[in-house]
Amino acid sequence: MSEQVKTVAVIGGGVIGAGWSARCLARGLTVNVWDPACDAEEKLRASVANAWPAVSKLGLFAGASQDNLTFCATLEEACAQADFIQEAAPERIDLKQSLHAQMDAASRKDVIIASSTSGLLPTEFQAKAANPERIIVGHPFNPVYLLPLVEVLGGEKTEQTFIDKAAVFYETIGMYPLKVRTEIPGFISDRLQEALWREALYMIKDGVATTEEMDAAIAYGPGLRWSIWGTCLIFHLAGGEGGIRHMLKHFDPSLFPWTKLEPPEITTELLDRMDEGCKQQADGRSIKELEQIRDDCLISVMQALKANNIGAGKVLQQDEARRLKSHSVRIWQAGDAIEAPLALYNCRVLSEWVDYNGHMTEAAYLTAFGWATDALFRYIGDDEAYREQGFSYYTVETHINYYQEASSTDALSITTQLLGADDKRMHLFHRMYNSTTQELLATTEQMLLHVDTKAAKACAAQPQIIETIQAIASAHAELPTPKQVGRQMAIK
Repeated sequence: MSEQVKTVAVIGGGVIGAGWSARCLARGLTVNVWDPACDAEEKLRASVANAWPAVSKLGLFAGASQDNLTFCATLEEACAQADFIQEAAPERIDLKQSLHAQMDAASRKDVIIASSTSGLLPTEFQAKAANPERIIVGHPFNPVYLLPLVEVLGGEKTEQTFIDKAAVFYETIGMYPLKVRTEIPGFISDRLQEALWREALYMIKDGVATTEEMDAAIAYGPGLRWSIWGTCLIFHLAGGEGGIRHMLKHFDPSLFPWTKLEPPEITTELLDRMDEGCKQQADGRSIKELEQIRDDCLISVMQALKANNIGAGKVLQQDEARRLKSHSVRIWQAGDAIEAPLALYNCRVLSEWVDYNGHMTEAAYLTAFGWATDALFRYIGDDEAYREQGFSYYTVETHINYYQEASSTDALSITTQLLGADDKRMHLFHRMYNSTTQELLATTEQMLLHVDTKAAKACAAQPQIIETIQAIASAHAELPTPKQVGRQMAIK
């Protein structure tokens, strides 16, 4: 099935249809779209173009191009050459029944017809089709071009082989097909979302919280955890070494009637089913091992959010600023003794700095050296207040040499030598050591340029900065020039 799908028909070019189009185009497939709205093509192409930077970041497959998108004049034209059909029309059962009958008549009999419906049942919209056995639900989540979940299920007349083939196809376009065992309104994910949404509306109606407070209650807490495992395995960890059995024993929903929903009875059968399922998910890993995985994932998620200064990432960024200040940042005062070289920065290898081999990545070395340079900035007076005036140092050239590997949680210490300076430039040399073994791990040579950030051009540093740099240069004048300085790569 996966090798045979080269052309996908998308029926409906709205938000979901455009999302399907972008995802399939990014995989190098040809996409035919039909939508009866008069401005549908213009909106569709604009939506796909808007999604393209995101799918490009994830990586484009061979042949991927927006030029492979064809907007068809009729539904029949779109379906005639299709190897897979994805319907993304409005949520009206009469419309779904009519469209599925049309798609069924216009396509080859071996082609799967999948509906993007959020909760309508496939049995209902199979009603008027001559070949209902190939009609299924393939329910995605917005944005379709990024989120991998797609719920897959059939109706009473659907043949299992088509469900299985659809799941294979969805995998080939980078999705996680979740087969829904029972034809149930809302399927799985939307039922969970609806329960949360209903409770949120109740609390907003009752004046318990604002919309912003409601979103914060998810974004800064459970939402971060849910991104890793969902609810069941997360609560399995909440039970400690006793797992989900201990958790349900002490937190039986019937004991905490907080919500508007009626809790189920925690029967032995349900308890056994939860325990068995969570242990299967754990796959032999202990609670402590799962906690470590959870913690590493949470840090990675928050670091990603930090890069966008949003949600928990914004909190992390603010806390990082406080952390830097808490480490008694050294600031040179006239008359203070100056180390030769300076020892201003120590840290540990963070989990997000480690690659699949368990070692610190090349880029992470530069990150650590960057923090050492930042410590030097603060030492000479280039701090937040100085930058608010519109001045700072920018790195214009860096050379790194790697000597030894560093692993997660290793303690690092970095020394800094000032090789030269004038009123606009600093020439630095950093050495990174394993704090425990004192092994030299890496060195970096940097040239920095003082900049007027408002004018976007180089300028002389302020007098107090120059005074400090001159004091450091004097203290470092007798240090030998490192052998790595000025080296060039070459094959001799």
